[in-house]
Amino acid sequence: MAIRVTLDRLLAERGVRARDLARQIGITEANLSLLRRGHVKGVRFDTLAALCALLECQPGDILSFEPDAERKPDEPVES
Repeated sequence: MAIRVTLDRLLAERGVRARDLARQIGITEANLSLLRRGHVKGVRFDTLAALCALLECQPGDILSFEPDAERKPDEPVES
């Protein structure tokens, strides 16, 4: 996967518990856990905005792009 979720690092830096964050942004702990592990195919913008507001960060602090070393630049991306 080319998108890495760095939410755990932010939670540790801010001293925020995942359980509390989930409650504050209005998602289940299970869904937050899936997001933290990068096991989701997408994130709603309103969820991302709520995360950024509560953690006082930018979307790029939560998500980062890491190119796939195995994929050639001219190869189509699988969907």
